[in-house]
Amino acid sequence: MDRKSKGSLISLLLLTPVTAFYLMQLIMGTKFVDVKLIAVLANGLWLAGLYWLLCAVTGYPVLSSLVVHLLSALWGIANYFVNTFRGTPVLPWDFASLGTAAAVSGSYKLTLTQNMYVWLGVLLLVVILLRKKLLWGKFRPTGKTVMPRLAGVVAGLSLMFIFCQPAVLERIHVGAYTWQQMVGYCTDGALCAFFDNTKYMEVEQPTNATVDNVKYVLSQVENAVGEGLNFHVDGEAEPAQAQETPHYNIVAIMNESWADYESYGNITLSQPVMDYIKSLDNTIFGHAYSSVFGAGTSSCEFEFLTGHSMAFLPTGSAPYQQYITRETASMASLLGDLGYRTLAFHPGEPGSWNRNKAYPLLGFDEMKFRADMNVPQLEEHAYLSDYSDFQQIVWEFENKEPGEPLFLFNVTYQNHGGYEEADYPTEVTVENCPGQYPRAEQYLTLANKTDEYFKVLVDYFSTYEEPTIIVMFGDHQPWVEEEFQELAYGVAQTDMTMEQYMAKFQVPFVIWSNTPLDAEGAPEVTSINFLGQYLLDRAGVERDLYGKFLQKVEQQLPVFTSVGYIDSQGHAYSHWESTQYDKLKEDYQLLQYDRLFGISDVT
Repeated sequence: MDRKSKGSLISLLLLTPVTAFYLMQLIMGTKFVDVKLIAVLANGLWLAGLYWLLCAVTGYPVLSSLVVHLLSALWGIANYFVNTFRGTPVLPWDFASLGTAAAVSGSYKLTLTQNMYVWLGVLLLVVILLRKKLLWGKFRPTGKTVMPRLAGVVAGLSLMFIFCQPAVLERIHVGAYTWQQMVGYCTDGALCAFFDNTKYMEVEQPTNATVDNVKYVLSQVENAVGEGLNFHVDGEAEPAQAQETPHYNIVAIMNESWADYESYGNITLSQPVMDYIKSLDNTIFGHAYSSVFGAGTSSCEFEFLTGHSMAFLPTGSAPYQQYITRETASMASLLGDLGYRTLAFHPGEPGSWNRNKAYPLLGFDEMKFRADMNVPQLEEHAYLSDYSDFQQIVWEFENKEPGEPLFLFNVTYQNHGGYEEADYPTEVTVENCPGQYPRAEQYLTLANKTDEYFKVLVDYFSTYEEPTIIVMFGDHQPWVEEEFQELAYGVAQTDMTMEQYMAKFQVPFVIWSNTPLDAEGAPEVTSINFLGQYLLDRAGVERDLYGKFLQKVEQQLPVFTSVGYIDSQGHAYSHWESTQYDKLKEDYQLLQYDRLFGISDVT
């Protein structure tokens, strides 16, 4: 190899990792000035490892360089779109949810951005210019090339191993920002931030996680000895006598992407989308706060059913896949112990979010999915309609044993994103600018149908002989045009206070009963992890000791999510600031960890 060729090879070996890294970042929309220099080095060295490995194996440095650039571009594109549709980039635990992602991907319209077109165009131009050089540099299989190629393999694998280690990344101050994942992917690099997130695959045990601390915290719960648990001298525990089985049937509907944009008071629609629900008598209507935005439905199911908070789990993690691996106490197991028949129903695929494995572990006796439905299946924008969903609920009550108490937990599908079906008729528009926000208006049209179909459900249970209580709540707000969201919120996200930022995670809830409903003490706001416990109160079901602890938390912090929390005076706080509630948060985290992973047998 002559001097010129050696110079070209060295240039390729040194420049490829840097240019591939910036290609990845720029495609995501990152600005040059936003990337930390140490992040360029760390991410670049990992890419150098990949590139040198490919060069050593194939012997084609130019072709290998183009492959590395292409893979970097695809990783940038993937992170951009995943963040666009759910608010976080690709995270390590997402690979456990590939089946769920594939099931809903067809409803999203992927449109390349200007940045993507520009940089993919540059990459294509480079391929065209170097088309005659793609196979340049092939190493001949002689003894002289064995050691350099072996050295390339060792160096490549070593760099890739070193710079995917969270401990190494932490030492050089490069990694994930768990509270704002996309910020970390932009400033610290989409590779190193991803690798740093792997340390959250396992939940870190609280520093105070001992059996004695668990018992001490529980002993502080008001009336714990008389109402929930009696402690013996030897540290064992004796449950209180079982209560009489209540007479209420309980229906809990988590409605996909159900939001109340009108509640912010900044937009006027061509017609109200919750006209019926907000006019209902004998109801409790309010707003709950979610821990996710745009996606992450199973996290909300997890919070509602268990009373746990995603605040104590890694950002973007999927509890059903990662943490529900053994029998786990929940609302379903509590009601099952009281003699309820417990049924979970979701009109999707059984493996979506691992529900078919998680539901039995949470205490559900039965599960039904779309293939198990007993009623005609009508669709709205490619998903099963709320009308058919609610008709299945009616069918279950028509066909259950008289007098048998039933807890039915239902997750709907109708309002799932994306909202880009070309032929779907828009019935609700934003006044003064109809047609300007087509995705938002398609969503609002769907939400209006939810209101209409909920009336059919209420009409049925109004004449149902057995006492029945129903709650319907949203899991998270939908992902629609950012400009529409800012119009609805009345403020741009960059200018939001903590209170305004948390309001992005607000969803409606309605509780209705076919018997007189006691609304005394009804919360103006709550969060999804507390809502299930509040439903038990209204149904006359005594909480377990953990539920009583949650009541203590809620009295001081009526809203508690992974985003932040709001105290009883209405002040919002980030989890990253120290407040007078730190001890209460530590106790909550301790009991949740014990309940999920089993420090003791007390909770």
